Amino acid sequence: MATKSPSKPVARPGDRIVVESERVGQPPREGEILEVVESAVGPSYEIRWEDGHQSSFRPAAGSARIIPARKVPARR
Repeated sequence: MATKSPSKPVARPGDRIVVESERVGQPPREGEILEVVESAVGPSYEIRWEDGHQSSFRPAAGSARIIPARKVPARR
């Protein structure tokens, strides 16, 4: 029987997160991951959203997309 390795965070501080809206016609929410908090039920993230507010967020399976910091284009 295969053993499961400990889970690793799928994101790191500095990465971007994109969360699709549950409402039709609403744009997705985007923010910067400030902190990754591991727990027995999976990671949660401290996020600074584009509108400036901060919150803790634990995404459901498939509800969020992580964009690694190294792939984020520089803003001019």
